[in-house]
Amino acid sequence: MCGIAGYFVAGGEAEERVVRQMNDRIVHRGPDEDGYWTGDGCGLGMRRLSIIDLAGGRQPIANEDESAWIVFNGEIYNYRELREELQQRGHRFRTATDTEVILHLWEDEGEPALEKLRGMFALAIWDRKRKQLFLARDRFGKKPLHYCFHRGALYFASELKSLRGLGLPLEVDREALQLYFRYRYIPEPRSIFKAVKKVPAGGWLRYDASGKREEGIYWQLPAQQIEDEGRLDRRQAGEELRHLFDESVRMRMVADVPLGAFLSAGIDSGSVVAAMAKQSGEPVRTFSIGFVGGGAANETEGAARVARQYGCEHHEIEVAPDSVALMERIGRYLDEPFGDSSAIPTLLVSEFARQHVKVVLSGDGGDELFQGYDSFFAVDRLRQWDAWPQALRTLAGAVGGLLPYQAPGKNFVRMISRPSAWERYLELNHVPTELRRRLVGEGWDYAGGLDAEDPWPGKDILAKVVEFEATWKLAGDMLVKVDRMSMAASIEVRCPLLDHKLAEFARKIPARWNLREGVGKSFFRDVLGDRLPPENLNLPKRGFGVPLAKWFREEAREFLVGRLFRKRFLERGIVRESFVRYIFEEHQNGRRDNYHLLWMLLMLGEWLEQWEGEAGFRL
Repeated sequence: MCGIAGYFVAGGEAEERVVRQMNDRIVHRGPDEDGYWTGDGCGLGMRRLSIIDLAGGRQPIANEDESAWIVFNGEIYNYRELREELQQRGHRFRTATDTEVILHLWEDEGEPALEKLRGMFALAIWDRKRKQLFLARDRFGKKPLHYCFHRGALYFASELKSLRGLGLPLEVDREALQLYFRYRYIPEPRSIFKAVKKVPAGGWLRYDASGKREEGIYWQLPAQQIEDEGRLDRRQAGEELRHLFDESVRMRMVADVPLGAFLSAGIDSGSVVAAMAKQSGEPVRTFSIGFVGGGAANETEGAARVARQYGCEHHEIEVAPDSVALMERIGRYLDEPFGDSSAIPTLLVSEFARQHVKVVLSGDGGDELFQGYDSFFAVDRLRQWDAWPQALRTLAGAVGGLLPYQAPGKNFVRMISRPSAWERYLELNHVPTELRRRLVGEGWDYAGGLDAEDPWPGKDILAKVVEFEATWKLAGDMLVKVDRMSMAASIEVRCPLLDHKLAEFARKIPARWNLREGVGKSFFRDVLGDRLPPENLNLPKRGFGVPLAKWFREEAREFLVGRLFRKRFLERGIVRESFVRYIFEEHQNGRRDNYHLLWMLLMLGEWLEQWEGEAGFRL
């Protein structure tokens, strides 16, 4: 696991000084060592967190005649099989790394080589013969890769902070900011800056000395079967799922450093630990955290049951963190506004595990691929309003608009008035339109309907929600949170449930198999649930959260006041001071828990404080 950075300037010379400057901003991603190469107008840099081939894996790495160079962030789990194949073709290897395998494979096959890689990655390859820089990202977007074109040069980096201090254009993308106010994150390929984009999940980009730019997508998640049409035998499907799941876990247990697993009371992480225990010759190291005053949000008891059942070397801690210092740290680690507060526990459990291991496996992706979220069950209720005449729904919306903001049921009435079930889903599960209308300042609100666009026209609403959760939200929210917080702690997180072969099979399983009798992930639970304590199978679905509502009313109250109502933040006009004060007071007096909104605003303010003084920054 690493961080990568670099640039290619057509017709010019790359300076190692510039690459070092970019690299020095992401030391946390790879504290073990760094490496650089410059030539032909290209500069490559990396920060390394040593996992495989500790002694010989330093990057950048070249092929046999040094006509191609690579920097790579990630892990390729089938690299040994690929290495054998390449050796049979006549390739010679200088290291035992997966990095060198990628380079030789690309040398033979070009971008189609990406389809053979089973793992997570962001990479940059410099082809000296063709004078081309090639960038690519893994199928789900587990590893980040940003890029920016400026004055004939292409800059790239794992994190946006590497692009600071280079004089690049940093004008805020107002449409991206509006997407943030809707989703609490910025969906790819956009970033918070107009000039900076993200290589999309499953995508690649090529840029050569003539200024020619090409890009493409080499993989997309297949559409999921929704209803049971008798195409799949349940027993055989269960056997295949168990096989692929265990294989995916086993492949991710290869490391030359200590390895463990995050463990909660949930089915996903518990199943991962069970598979690890069945395939390991030594006790699995597991890590769980709880929060003092966290109440029902703590899952340490359920995690401990799994650990006892499998004889794990279990590490558990209940923390009472300095909430103010923690919030300030989170703001420094995020390069663009990011409003998912579960970044807090993700950072804390990563730092806790890092005291013992360098690699952990997690259960991320199970809810998205096997329909585990409560939002999937709301779909049929959202669909029923289609039976109402549009005129009646429009009237309901008008009535809702006349009600005071605090009136009970106002958001519900406004939600059912939306013209499609898709828009009702967005209203119910993300920041409602009415709230944003009151919150966002004049001139900052995007009126073009960008955030309500339907990426899957013609599909049934359940199919749309299944696609959205497993693509947009997974790449833009869940995987961003896991990458940034784990890398801040210099620990590698591997996600067996997001193995692409397992995911492709999961999409063959009808969604209705997983949505049975009000219980999500039903088929997954039926197939793998016998490996878990029976008590854990009936626990209610909980998010990975912290007692943030309490913190904002108590120990972090003054910090929040100081941040939200500071003059610099309000004078920008991005948000309306009167409504910010309203939702703050509403939260303080207990009329409504607005901690999600307050966190979203806090992270926006912290991001602005971090970046506003940067050269080239412009609102």
